[in-house]
Amino acid sequence: MLHRRLPLLLTLLLSTLAHAQEQPAPATSEAPHAEDLRDLTSARGYGMGGAWRALGVGAESGTGNPAAVAAFRTYRIELTGAWDWVGQDASGMVAVVDSSTSALAAGVSYQLISLGKGTQRTTAHLNTVALAVPLADSLMIGVSSRYLLMRGARLANAITGDAGILVRPSDFLSIGVSAHNLIGTGNPELTRYYSAHAGVFAGLLTVAADVRADFETNHQTTLTYSGGMEFVLGQNIPLRAGYTWDGFTRSSQLGLGIGVLTGGGGFDLAYRHDFGGEKGRLIALTFKVQVR
Repeated sequence: MLHRRLPLLLTLLLSTLAHAQEQPAPATSEAPHAEDLRDLTSARGYGMGGAWRALGVGAESGTGNPAAVAAFRTYRIELTGAWDWVGQDASGMVAVVDSSTSALAAGVSYQLISLGKGTQRTTAHLNTVALAVPLADSLMIGVSSRYLLMRGARLANAITGDAGILVRPSDFLSIGVSAHNLIGTGNPELTRYYSAHAGVFAGLLTVAADVRADFETNHQTTLTYSGGMEFVLGQNIPLRAGYTWDGFTRSSQLGLGIGVLTGGGGFDLAYRHDFGGEKGRLIALTFKVQVR
């Protein structure tokens, strides 16, 4: 069954991305402020092109689909730093997930973000608490609360929340949907959006795809597509590659990554290259500790 489903998923993913690329570019290439906080992830997520919400293998899972924190029974701690030397944006994240102590899984993360240049410099503090529970062996639901504090050229002091569902009908397939910023704040950094995502775990190969849908920003429907894969070489060297089509800037992003896995954790390194928009060049590094 796996050898039949995997080519089908890859075909659908490639055809969707190709269709997105064919759309004509509008006059502007600027992304809204909300996009600054939507793609903050670990080095593994950047390396896979931003396709990570269905996987549930990172401590930052609660910032994507909160149900994913219950996907695997484990205890994880991660420390991530990322820097875009073109846009001068930088971020740091500390994330902890505990899904082994009880049936109720929990994830906590703190993200420090620096955005913009010169007089437009902004510092943001984003705190997320996610809770998830498995309703069955293959069905998980989760909710999260997010608190954003911004100082500098842009100001914010707001609380909102996310909700998600993750279905794992088998050990090799994960499918989820999530809704973000459900509590309206009137803040341009926290506009509502939705995501559908899937992941395939085929032994040493992982393939993932995400679609983000924004129906509010710019008063129109905007879709962002992401796809990526990971192959573990020699049992402990993961190699990653991914692609994103940004529906706001009508531009592409390429992600590449490598890591080292050990019995108790490891580290990941990633590079993201923007082919449009601000033409960013981002590098990210994640250190992680894991106890099963």
